[in-house]
Amino acid sequence: MVEQSIWMRKVAADPGHSTWFIERFRSMARAGDDLAGEARLVDAMVPRRARILDAGCGSGRVGGALAEAGHDVVGVDVDPALIEAAEQDHPGPLWMVGDLAELDLPARGIATPFDAVVCAGNVMTFLAPSTRRNVLRGFRAHLAPDGRAAIGFGAGRGYEFGEFLADAAACGLEPDLLLSTWDLRPFRDDSGFLVALLRPA
Repeated sequence: MVEQSIWMRKVAADPGHSTWFIERFRSMARAGDDLAGEARLVDAMVPRRARILDAGCGSGRVGGALAEAGHDVVGVDVDPALIEAAEQDHPGPLWMVGDLAELDLPARGIATPFDAVVCAGNVMTFLAPSTRRNVLRGFRAHLAPDGRAAIGFGAGRGYEFGEFLADAAACGLEPDLLLSTWDLRPFRDDSGFLVALLRPA
């Protein structure tokens, strides 16, 4: 049994937290906000009809957009309420409840590796710190040999960018490209956000 994620600790402390999150993004979608920036970047990284793992998929906005673009998407999230919302709002992908720290999709009948793993929405900062390398090893294990992971999160959330990159290297993932936004702005030492495109070492 792995340490409980920070996200699920928040849910335990505030049972309405998941509902607030779901309704926040539903409201943004109704308002016409652009919620597909991460999906556009990932779509540009992969061939048509690629296999994509949306790791920490939340209520499905990224994986749903990628499925609409014609990709074969599997989404995994630890929060059952978010998976239920993903199934309602974005039918098509396979949405699954699961802890990324114990990710083993072959054991659940999904043996084919993925062309890409996307981990957006600050998911890495909601992990229990003791599980971060487990999660990164899981990403590496589920990638095809020429696949890539796109992982994005903000600064000041308890996981320094340098520490993350060191953890990734220890787990067999090395940078292809580091960006400061999902719309391809270069990463700098003072960037407040990191989008790391990583490949198997």
